[in-house]
Amino acid sequence: MARISLIAREKKRAKMVAKYAAKRQQYKENGQWEELDKLPRNSNPIRLHNRCGLTGRPKGYMRKFGVCRVKFRDLALNGKIPGITKASW
Repeated sequence: MARISLIAREKKRAKMVAKYAAKRQQYKENGQWEELDKLPRNSNPIRLHNRCGLTGRPKGYMRKFGVCRVKFRDLALNGKIPGITKASW
């Protein structure tokens, strides 16, 4: 489990990215680079990092399911993810 402060920081960044998205797009289209520089750093979407929705783990993230590989395996083996079965041949 990741530290709660790291999970909270990512949520705060995501909220800020959504808040400034329209303004950031407008500045880019008009070429207003000085105004773009004055926006908060965390309003840039490049600063977001994908984290597991259950544990907050930053590595081994699976985009399609929104969880890390460890939790994905647990959920798949318990039959909580529809259509996912363990391979056997």
